[in-house]
Amino acid sequence: MADAEPTQRPLPAAADLFGDLLEYDAAPAAKGPRAKLLAYVPGLAITTLAALAAAWLGDHYHAPLMLMGLLIGLAFNFLNADARLHAGLGFASKTLLRWGIVLVGLQVTIWEIAALGWPSFVAIGVMILVVMSVGTLVSRALGMGAAFGTLAGGSVAICGASAALALSSALGEKRVNQAQLTLVLVAVSAASALAMSTYPALSMLLGLSPHAAGFLLGASIHDVAQALGAGYSLGEVQGQTAAIVKLTRVALLAPTLLLVTLTLPKDGTERPGAPPVPWFIVAFLVLTVLNSVVTLPTEVARVAKIGTTALLLLAVVATGIRSPMNLLLKQGWRASMPVVAATVTSFLLALGAAKLLF
Repeated sequence: MADAEPTQRPLPAAADLFGDLLEYDAAPAAKGPRAKLLAYVPGLAITTLAALAAAWLGDHYHAPLMLMGLLIGLAFNFLNADARLHAGLGFASKTLLRWGIVLVGLQVTIWEIAALGWPSFVAIGVMILVVMSVGTLVSRALGMGAAFGTLAGGSVAICGASAALALSSALGEKRVNQAQLTLVLVAVSAASALAMSTYPALSMLLGLSPHAAGFLLGASIHDVAQALGAGYSLGEVQGQTAAIVKLTRVALLAPTLLLVTLTLPKDGTERPGAPPVPWFIVAFLVLTVLNSVVTLPTEVARVAKIGTTALLLLAVVATGIRSPMNLLLKQGWRASMPVVAATVTSFLLALGAAKLLF
């Protein structure tokens, strides 16, 4: 009797605008609540162990946490061949990511943004639009598509790896695949680490005032922790200014996501009746408003910050494990160019604004 043909993995059944690919093995089959929960355990367990290792390396060697998580995730990429891990990995890279974005809303307030004054706020908003546009134009010029450029430019313009993960969720896997997301995460994490190391020295060489130096660092360094670390390395005034400017960029993540999702052309894969705006963007805005009008306990903000970091780290690790290495290796040097161009543009614009405003 002839051998039976090998079972092939089915193609995705459907996808929505926000990246919820409905693959046959992406979620547990309907076998009852207990079976559904148990199906997530293997993937989440591997992701958690890898995230703990990344946290240990970041803490002991003062390395960028998200970069460590991504590299460890890529080191465990071979585990993606095990279908038993797919449900947990998908949950970590999508659902946990979105809850991490929601918690960011408890770390910013409308009043912190207002404290900057409208000229600084307008400058930051214009910088975000220009940097994203540069990333998009460079990506299109190199033949990698507008969506990839939006992802690269947006990650530089707003808050590094966190923004890249959020934008990838809004763009969807039909527009930006796992390999492209991984490349942006690597490039933007490396660029942010380099900026944190060099921008403080450059601000001193340029003779910027404390407020101008803080604005430059907060407006141009990608990662939140690195922007604040660079600012406080120069002094209290620089650190406080960098913190306010950086948190303003973070607060503009939700409007940016909203703009991206509303302006994207439909690709025919949306679920019938799907909301025009992702739920996590609405939740982000609600928590930001709540944090602005109600004085929440300091402990709440502290727990929210820890929770955000933990959830985003788990999402980054899972993304690294899920990345298709064959596509990743085919991207070449051009894939980093949108991030490089956006980083240079961000620095020059931030420097110009700092000199004009302070």
